Amino acid sequence: MKKIDLVVGARPNFMKAAPLMDALQRRPDLFEPRLIHTGQHYDYDLSRLFFEQLKMKEPDIYLGVGSGTQAEQTARIMIELEKVFVDSRPDMVVVFGDVNSTMAAAIVAAKLWIKLAHVEAGLRSFDNTMPEEINRIVTDRLSDLLFVTEKSGLENLKKEGIPEERIFFTGNIMIDSLVKNLEIARRSPIVENLGLVRGGFVALTLHRPSNVDNPAVLKKLIEILTIIGRKIPIVFPCHPRTRNRLEEFGLKRIIDDRVIKIIEPLGYIDFLRLQAESKFVLTDSGGVQEETTFLKIPCITLRRTTERPITCEVGSNFLVGDDYDLLIRTADDILDGKIKQGRIPDLWDGRTAERIVEILARKM
Repeated sequence: MKKIDLVVGARPNFMKAAPLMDALQRRPDLFEPRLIHTGQHYDYDLSRLFFEQLKMKEPDIYLGVGSGTQAEQTARIMIELEKVFVDSRPDMVVVFGDVNSTMAAAIVAAKLWIKLAHVEAGLRSFDNTMPEEINRIVTDRLSDLLFVTEKSGLENLKKEGIPEERIFFTGNIMIDSLVKNLEIARRSPIVENLGLVRGGFVALTLHRPSNVDNPAVLKKLIEILTIIGRKIPIVFPCHPRTRNRLEEFGLKRIIDDRVIKIIEPLGYIDFLRLQAESKFVLTDSGGVQEETTFLKIPCITLRRTTERPITCEVGSNFLVGDDYDLLIRTADDILDGKIKQGRIPDLWDGRTAERIVEILARKM
């Protein structure tokens, strides 16, 4: 029986961990999985809602590290995780994505000589100003098993000198959660509750420091989004970080609620339906780029770079950066029906967790 610790810290991790925990629990003859939640996303009620909707068991260990600077948060996670790993040494630690909890767990596991697996390995934006890029690079360098979502990940890891026997193309585990929950999401009342109709609105997410921490940048974005919102209303489940910045910079008062409707953050099921029924999505999130690609909903990404290039190559994702003229033109093209029809990338089929468990069974 092999003890496996799955470490999560932020809501994007939950959608990736839920299918793997489920698949591991179906093999009690081989695995004894344990879920550790660092508490990096410290909105406990919203985190709990995600756990409930994904039908995940409560975390076996909740560290409750909370917020702080990049260094403070990473350090607290490392201190607490070291105690956990020393006390009950796992055979394998599995981390997900690119948040601070991911890198912190990777460093602690490596220094304790515990095997490490990284789910969603090899993604690169080639933009070291993004904290997530540093987290990805460090985690991949330390990992014993690297589970890759798309072909760019394979190419990046090989260029970086990672031995091929450590690299496995398993597909996108977040799509496992989407496939499992899509029909449930279609029964969510969120669209009706907001007075919306299918294809008659745009969904917006915005939280990255490059977009929300500079008042001039955020003000300009609101002005451009208002132009788009006058053509088709925008629904904005507002991240707590972004809400704080809007209030701090005095920008909330310039938002017309009839054009950009700010609502509270949504749980997984409600937001999945909101994406699935929108005309298109505006985002700076990595996961949303992937979900819209699977749903074949056009996505305009408000970033200069993406670590998920497959969503632009074969999907219906459009990278516009801070070119606001391009942003408006792309939105107009979507509204006029002048866009490419995307397709779903290879192995984004809802069976990634099964493939990972098969590999773990062979390699542990």
